[in-house]
Amino acid sequence: MKNVYITRTGQFLPNEPISNDEMENKLGLIDDRPSRARRIVLRNNGIKTRYYALDKENNITHNNALLTKEAINDLCDADFKESSIELLSCGTSGPDNLLPSHASMVHGLLDCKSIELNSASGVCCSGMSALKYGYMAIKSGDKNNAVCTGSERSSSWMMSHKYDEEVNHLKSLEENPVIGFKKDFLRWMLSDGAGAFLLENEPNGTLPLKIEWMKAYSYAHELEACMYAGGEKLEDGSIKPWSDYTPEEWLKESIFSLKQDVKILDENIAVKGVQSLKDAIESNHLDINDIDYFLPHLSSFYFGDRLYEEMVKNEVDIPKEKWFTNLAEVGNVGSASIYLIIDALRNSGKLKKGQKLLAAIPESGRFSYFYFLMTVC
Repeated sequence: MKNVYITRTGQFLPNEPISNDEMENKLGLIDDRPSRARRIVLRNNGIKTRYYALDKENNITHNNALLTKEAINDLCDADFKESSIELLSCGTSGPDNLLPSHASMVHGLLDCKSIELNSASGVCCSGMSALKYGYMAIKSGDKNNAVCTGSERSSSWMMSHKYDEEVNHLKSLEENPVIGFKKDFLRWMLSDGAGAFLLENEPNGTLPLKIEWMKAYSYAHELEACMYAGGEKLEDGSIKPWSDYTPEEWLKESIFSLKQDVKILDENIAVKGVQSLKDAIESNHLDINDIDYFLPHLSSFYFGDRLYEEMVKNEVDIPKEKWFTNLAEVGNVGSASIYLIIDALRNSGKLKKGQKLLAAIPESGRFSYFYFLMTVC
């Protein structure tokens, strides 16, 4: 089996950073009314700026595939060109199309030959599923290199006009034309961007990161869906898919909007996260005192505090001074977040040979978790 190294990292954050006070102007007012949830959500999540694929006139500047291409371009140069890629593995929560696959659309934008593709679906862990596919391909000796990506373009899902038909429908029923918190909550949580890694079987470049192991968990056998789109949750916890609704209902009920069951999220995200974290540490015989940096993908600093409390309770507490995140600056970019965190740390000047980095990625879709350990070479 081959060793696998992250030898290059790239990132792309579109346009200028958007402050908390600018968000509603960018996304728009629903029914011409300020959101009642915005200030509460922003106060709790601790995000100060984020990026949207929207220009100053709120025109769309990039689709998801183009964001991904730009992140790949960021890791390429004269020594490693797009034409050198052997495998392209892309993860995202929201591809531009149902078909063709996200990786196919990205490949179509690259100056590339015919290569193997992999598209990973899901929510935040889709970027890690993409990474593991590349990791296994190189570890098995099937490929010498792979480019793996995570990307999101959430802003286009959150624009106020996407909810116009639902609001009009509520008015016709003489009901309060305010969309549910499960939809409004995510408008103030998510942002756009993409990250990319080059994986190789040799420790090339400056401070390559050797991937020691990767471990994934799902709790879908125990818990119902928490974050979902393209359907509606029924009373029994099941999700009725978009294809079972009429086109009129797609608009009236905002069926394709992103939704999150905040109660289920609050009850389970930290508990299951620490349960899986503890197993990953113990099953890989990792001494937590050997960890130099803990890299959690946090959707909110509120959940970071909850996570740490649960870690202390279960005796897997990694001191906060070892945590590294760029959540406040770039926002929650879903499947791209861990790519952006690692890229930021590699470019911070803080890393030294021999240090160990533990990355933790939760996904609230139906509660999945990914962990991987890296050593700085």
